[in-house]
Amino acid sequence: MKRIIITSNDVMFLMGKSESYAQRLIKSIRDAYGKKKHQPISIRLFCDYMDLSYEEVFNTVNGIKDQSA
Repeated sequence: MKRIIITSNDVMFLMGKSESYAQRLIKSIRDAYGKKKHQPISIRLFCDYMDLSYEEVFNTVNGIKDQSA
């Protein structure tokens, strides 16, 4: 099954930043989209907020290798 939710560990890996940075970023995304603390952040919301390619982030989080290479 493929994941559609992003975690602070995923953000740490993707951005190469600290855990506290990742947690603050997820909190900022929650605030921007009006999500409550218990509501998860989807990869799509993360990508929209950070202006990143959904497919690239989704594939990286789910460990899918690039098919075009």
